[in-house]
Amino acid sequence: HCLAVRAVCRREIDGDRGNGYSWKITLLRNYWKSKVKQEWLSGKYSNIPSQLSLPEKSMYPMDVDTWGEILEAELER
Repeated sequence: HCLAVRAVCRREIDGDRGNGYSWKITLLRNYWKSKVKQEWLSGKYSNIPSQLSLPEKSMYPMDVDTWGEILEAELER
């Protein structure tokens, strides 16, 4: 699980580890974020008709850099 999460959230994982969080806390802090981020990056939510079309768990608190990654991926599509 740790490697799968790090593949999507490398910056976040490295930051948490650099701040002294244990692997367990780092995983707990980033697991759901990585799931949501991967769905956004893969284009799952591209071209949706409205916000009502988004599933309940499509949003997660993410920093500006993460949203920047997602927006860049959308622009490349």
